[in-house]
Amino acid sequence: MVAITIQNWITANPAMALIAAVLILLVIYLISRIVFGRGLIYLTSLTRNKYDDIIAEKLRPNRAAWIIPFIILYIFAYLSPQYQAIIEKVALFFIIWLIALTLGGLTNAVNQIYESSSAFKGVSIQGYLEIFKILALLVAVILSISLITDESPVLLLSGLGAISAVLLFVFHDTIMSFIASIQISTNDLVKEGDWLEAPSYDADGVVTNVSLYMIRIRNWDNTTTVIPTSKLVEEPYRNWRGMQESGGRRIKRSIQLDQTTIRFCTPQMIERYCKIDLIADFIAQRKNEIAVYKNAHGKSDSPLDGPQLTNAEVFRVYVECYLKNHPGIHTRNKNMDFLIRELEPSPTGLPVEVYVFTKTTKWDEYEHIQAQIFDHLLAAAEFFDLRVFQEPAGSDFMRLLRAA
Repeated sequence: MVAITIQNWITANPAMALIAAVLILLVIYLISRIVFGRGLIYLTSLTRNKYDDIIAEKLRPNRAAWIIPFIILYIFAYLSPQYQAIIEKVALFFIIWLIALTLGGLTNAVNQIYESSSAFKGVSIQGYLEIFKILALLVAVILSISLITDESPVLLLSGLGAISAVLLFVFHDTIMSFIASIQISTNDLVKEGDWLEAPSYDADGVVTNVSLYMIRIRNWDNTTTVIPTSKLVEEPYRNWRGMQESGGRRIKRSIQLDQTTIRFCTPQMIERYCKIDLIADFIAQRKNEIAVYKNAHGKSDSPLDGPQLTNAEVFRVYVECYLKNHPGIHTRNKNMDFLIRELEPSPTGLPVEVYVFTKTTKWDEYEHIQAQIFDHLLAAAEFFDLRVFQEPAGSDFMRLLRAA
């Protein structure tokens, strides 16, 4: 009887019924917002666990609280028989999209909880969660179309085969990005925190986000580069993670020796080199080899007869001994090559290359060690009667003119 009375009143006073319905829905929303929205936020504030705070933030409880008024509107739509179908469709439409948006917020919360947990090692799951969000939105679209057209969702889904080509065209980037995300995740190619260098995109910095559609890199100059996920598996790039995990970073740099200063060592030069502690044993050994040869073959007429020692060889041995005694250089790790070698002579001199690995991968410490080593070697070259090659500058020509 009460329902019939209400129906009669609504039929007789449609404008008043609409205003009353809106007011009632607003009151219900305010109650649900207080109970569900503020109640959830209050409960999360009572715990020390940060995960429930993330859920409360991403779930948007004040927005989700609208679901309850629309559910009540759908339930009591029969009170207005003339507009029941329209009211039910409108209520269901908003319920569907509010649920879809709430699920989207929940996936964002799951991603943030995962990335803030101790189990997170840089391997992002954001791409998979975004696929779930797309599917949720697709379901919402299908159900919305079904409501408007009064067609079964099953019939709409069965018709997808006819427009599959259109869908493939529309979602081409999404499909390619999803495949690329699987390849990146399965092969552990890139993860957040990696140092990535992609010359094609002028990117050189730290990966800050790996999502379904893009990979965001914060460059060393604090600019940001965004690379499409699907393009990363097509373009060449360098991931420095292996270097960081190995515990050593390579130094590969040469000193150019002026070839006109390379000569055989005289007895006076050898005696002077003997006073250098790092190479004293080597000089003594070579002196003994030369003496043994001279005793066996007699006095030689040319310095080209028998074993000789050059100042370049002594310098190269000194560089090796100096680096083996340097506390910041790997000398016994089989995976870290240690090599001091001469490269092919060129018009700019004889390159003596240092190919070693530091014991640190931190950029500032690495640069400090490298600078310290080469400052020392450049200063030490003259003690071996060598000159470092340097192209003449304007001041050199001015000096020549003044001397003339």
